[in-house]
Amino acid sequence: MHNTSPGVVRSFRKIVWKYYRAHGRHELPWRKTKNPYRILVSEIMLQQTQVDRVKPYYRAWLAKFPTVRALANASLADVLVAWQGLGYNRRAKMLHEAAKELATKKSFPRTAQELEKLRGIGPYTASAVAAFACNADTVLIETNIRTAVIHHFFPKKKKVHDEDVRAVLTQALPNGKSREWYAALMDYGAYLKRSGVRLNAKAKGYTKQSAFAGSARQARGAILKALVQGPRTPAFLSGVLGDDRILQANAQLTALTNEGLIELKRGMFRLPV
Repeated sequence: MHNTSPGVVRSFRKIVWKYYRAHGRHELPWRKTKNPYRILVSEIMLQQTQVDRVKPYYRAWLAKFPTVRALANASLADVLVAWQGLGYNRRAKMLHEAAKELATKKSFPRTAQELEKLRGIGPYTASAVAAFACNADTVLIETNIRTAVIHHFFPKKKKVHDEDVRAVLTQALPNGKSREWYAALMDYGAYLKRSGVRLNAKAKGYTKQSAFAGSARQARGAILKALVQGPRTPAFLSGVLGDDRILQANAQLTALTNEGLIELKRGMFRLPV
């Protein structure tokens, strides 16, 4: 059993707010804007990527693609080059496709339900943009928020479903303060992790990210990094990771082609124009 009485929830809020006022990451560039496009960019970049690594990419991206229309009008090759080094390049393609769709609309969607209809935008990203750009009263669950909730409300439970976390967040959400509340929760959860609290493994369905070395992610990244320099032959890309990983490289060449991230023309692989 867990205690979500009004008094316990108020105490939780007080702890989170106190930490945020004293130690919150108020300087983060995406916290200084309510522009939904800029927040969408930050949310896509922050998926499975650390904050400090994202900051320079975020600034460089907005310098190159300052608006939805600028991104929509760019080639996928230019988008992938700008993304190079962030990893999980499908995110860049999905962001590009979402921008193309958004460019056809009269205004940027303001609700999670509308945002989730965009190609490649999942429930979390849609809710995050609605909360941070529009201050919508919605529920967000991500790794730091999950850590904060499990730590305070489910310390002894072996497995915690996201529906349990969602129920707590629904009760704890201060109406009209989503933007600041979720920033505070994320920062507090990140603080707990730095302090040694590791609770996401208790979350039902949690999967630990696999090691990068030797992974398909590494193979994909090496192939795309080579193609940023220009078209390459299949033989060159097959051997980009060494002779012992040719089969893996070939499998990823097929996968990347099927996903539209690269293309084969006149016997050469290249980034799509």
